[in-house]
Order: sequence, then C-alpha cells, then structure tokens
Amino acid sequence: MADDKVKRRLTTVLCADVHGYSRLMEADETGTLETLRRSRTAIARLVERHDGRIVNTWGDAVIAEFASVVEAVQCAIEIQQEISDQNSDTPQANPMRFRIGINLGDVMVDGTNIYGDGVNIASRLQELADPGGVVISSSVYDQVHNKLSVGFDCLGQRPMKNIAPQTSYRVTLGGRTAGPRSLPIDESRTPREEARAPRIGDRHAPSAWAHVALQWLAKLPRPVAVALTVSAFLILINLFTGAHKIWFHWPVAVILFGVVLRTVLGHRPESDGKTER
Repeated sequence: MADDKVKRRLTTVLCADVHGYSRLMEADETGTLETLRRSRTAIARLVERHDGRIVNTWGDAVIAEFASVVEAVQCAIEIQQEISDQNSDTPQANPMRFRIGINLGDVMVDGTNIYGDGVNIASRLQELADPGGVVISSSVYDQVHNKLSVGFDCLGQRPMKNIAPQTSYRVTLGGRTAGPRSLPIDESRTPREEARAPRIGDRHAPSAWAHVALQWLAKLPRPVAVALTVSAFLILINLFTGAHKIWFHWPVAVILFGVVLRTVLGHRPESDGKTER
C-alpha cells in the first residue's frame, strides 16, 4: 500500500510580493513586467547564494524556503538592497518595491511544494511589512537577534486574517546613522540657543544632553529627582534586556506613587492651635 502519510518538516519560509502591483500594471504593463522579471532574476540569484530554493511564484509573489534562519534573513536584507539599487540605477515615476515576511515553522510537504500555517504566517507577515521592508515572526527573531548586525523593532501582536495574532518584528535595514541635519530644526529657538543646542552626530552631544538633564533634575525636589532617575534606569534596563516583555511599569508605578504620597503628607498643613500654659 502506498504511504499516504503527510510529510512535514521545520523550515524557514520567505514570502515576498510587490507593493501596489495592480496599480503599477495599470500605469505601465510592459515596463512593470520587465522590471518584475529583472527583480525576480535578482531574487533567485540571492536565494541560491544563501542555500535556499524558490518554492513557488505566481503573479507578483515569490515564496522561498531556507534550511538556515540566519541565511533567510540575510537574503531578505540583500534582496531589498538589490531592488533599491536597481531603482536608483533606472529611476522611474513609480518604482517597484517589495514587501517581505519571514517565518520559521512547521510545513506540509507535497513534492516540491510546501503548505500549512508556516507558509500562511509568512504571507501575513509580508502584508505587515512596509514597502522595501522586512517583517519577521518571533520564532525567527529568537534565532537571529544576536547573530546579525541589524536592528529590530517589536510590532507587538498584530491581528492577521484567519490566523491568531502573532508577535512580529520589523528589521531595521542598512544600519544608517542620522546625520547632523537629518532632523528638523526647531524654528522657535533663537540663533544663540540653536548654536548651543546638542546636535546629532556631534561627539559632545551625549555629555551635553546629560548636562541639560542634570540641570533639570537639580531644580526638582530631591525625592522627585531620585524617583525619576531610578525609574529611568528601570526603563532602560527593560529596553536593553528584552523590549518585547514589558515589566518596568509596575516598579515605576510603585515608586511614583510613593513619591506622590510622601509629597502630599509632607505638605499637610500643621495645626494652628496654641499650647496652653
């Protein structure tokens, strides 16, 4: 008898599609198709370089799988960089940009195709991604967050069509640092205040900001200043040890409540009665 048992395996699924594909086709069918072919050629080359394989393509979508989670994320980053470079080399009124979702999960195998929640979740994550961006599942994040020199922004649990909410993370691409003039200037400042203000990129900026913060704290009542300082340290510890698990609000709430209580009791008016002799 033939073995009808469904084969399963744990794999990393990458799902990519073109943002606004229908709109691009409506504007320029020939140009869009040519750009899509060029993009798919680049994607196939990068997938192969990272020991993955293209599982399926239809319309504007691409599904690939990888044995390595790290290779899958690295491939996604390189795909977005490659597509961005192509758009820069051939400027268009409506550039083609992909959204990518990556999930590590169990899939059903049927010949060369794969099915199941592992694939569906990757597809839903792709829908959460920004054009030119990458979104990964928590199972992928657990495997790669300390192995790749990129940033990750926790998106929390987002609702997904026909799938239970999943905790997801946005990959920060490029690792670019903001330049000195990348943020808007506050026009309410005078030229003298603008000149003294710390600037991003200035090697003295951290110490300048610290000086401003210390001056502000010095103007506050001592209990309030201490409470705010301790609260800030707790928040920083929480962020650097795992921002996806928020716990700082409880100890901070207790500290602030204690300060408020002490302030109220400390300012309670004293009795005006006189002691009889």
